[in-house]
Amino acid sequence: MLKNDTHEVVVGLEIHAQLKTKSKAFCSDEVAFGASPNTLVSPISLGHPGTLPVHNKEAINMAIMLGLACDCNIRSYNSYSRKNYFYADLPKGYQITQLDTPICYGGWVDIFLSDGTFKRINLTRIHMEEDTGKGIHDLDIYNTLMDYNRAGTALVEIVTEPDFRSGEEAYNFLSEVRKLVRYLGICDGNMEEGSLRCDANVSVRPLGSKDFGTKVEVKNMNSMSNVKKAIEFEFNRQSKMVLAGEEIFSETRSFDAVKGTTFSMRSKELVNDYRFFPEPDLPPLIIDQAWIDKLKERMPALPKELIARFTSEYSLGAYDAEILTEQKEIADYFILVCDFSTNYKAVANWVMGPVKGWVNSNASSIEKFPLSPKAIALIIEFIDEGVINFSVAEQKLFPALLLNPKQEVSQLIEKLNLKQTGDEDTLHQLIQEVLDENPNKVQEYKAGKTGLIGMFMGQIMKKSGGKADPKKTKNLLVKLLDN
Repeated sequence: MLKNDTHEVVVGLEIHAQLKTKSKAFCSDEVAFGASPNTLVSPISLGHPGTLPVHNKEAINMAIMLGLACDCNIRSYNSYSRKNYFYADLPKGYQITQLDTPICYGGWVDIFLSDGTFKRINLTRIHMEEDTGKGIHDLDIYNTLMDYNRAGTALVEIVTEPDFRSGEEAYNFLSEVRKLVRYLGICDGNMEEGSLRCDANVSVRPLGSKDFGTKVEVKNMNSMSNVKKAIEFEFNRQSKMVLAGEEIFSETRSFDAVKGTTFSMRSKELVNDYRFFPEPDLPPLIIDQAWIDKLKERMPALPKELIARFTSEYSLGAYDAEILTEQKEIADYFILVCDFSTNYKAVANWVMGPVKGWVNSNASSIEKFPLSPKAIALIIEFIDEGVINFSVAEQKLFPALLLNPKQEVSQLIEKLNLKQTGDEDTLHQLIQEVLDENPNKVQEYKAGKTGLIGMFMGQIMKKSGGKADPKKTKNLLVKLLDN
């Protein structure tokens, strides 16, 4: 909780998620990130007179699925409104949105806190609307340039209740939302590209008070960490103003990521300022139960469902389950490996460790990972059977397999001579060599420094090329040292 001796912060979030439809919300213009400016436009998205919008069914489907994932109510009767304002990024002079009839209402998202507990964040609504164009400010020192490729792109806006009491909670909520939209395949969740954007409504109030203070909206935060930083800055700024007897005005502020501060942009608009009125060119949208049921069948297993499965069916701890479900593709790969191995904890360790490490170090995805789930399961099997040890498997076998993904695991073990040795005579010789080379350390061990066992083991494993059986080696080492 973000608070001081006198005040606490109160935060609500508004999150815009750009939907991964092939065409825009109300016309057939293509949607693609990074296209040349003003190449993905048409008379409809540019607001030419006489053009008419049409519903995008796939955008509607995506909004419904997000609502179902958040345990929302799905509205049967949906209408649209025109939100009128004059700005260069809005070629029509208005935005088509949902005002009185959001497609989803109620619902919640559970977030995990640093202390291991979870908190329920309640949602006010999820509604559909279209995106605006994008202003470009760094190509012309005198003018703002406009790219209308984004204008008309389908959005959903997720509006929360003011349930957040810290920047950390907001950060965790954004993480969960990003995870959800990626699992559903409805948004790529890239804040740095603008496909997921967040505004924070921040206020402060006296500790113990149930009343809300004057809220300030903070925009232009292009990462989850910046949302956290902006909330923390605003709490400090506003609480200092209150204690100094200064009035807080309702305004829109922007976040400066370099300085870590916010600055005023304009006074906060009110609903009446937008002159909302019903969209006359779009008929009402009716969603029946059959439509909803059909989408339920299409939805993948969600993170909370997979966490429950991983902890019950695979007996994993909550932490491992949480890490494995951060990305749907990683979770799916874990399940595939478990089809070939019952050592689920080892599977989790390999997927979270070497496998995910390869994905991250190569800035790639699990879809491009060269080793099959069966290959990972075979590595685990050879470790469990004592053919190789984990250290050799991770440091020698795994890299070799990455270079030769079609090579049989067993053949590569033979080819590289990786089988660990458990021969007692060989181990005895290796251990004795290490002890003879470190007489002073032997005496220190006998004097009570038993932690030196790790040093001895390290040297023995080095001499053996990592092939000494760790368990047998340690037992024999302790036996020799204690004699």
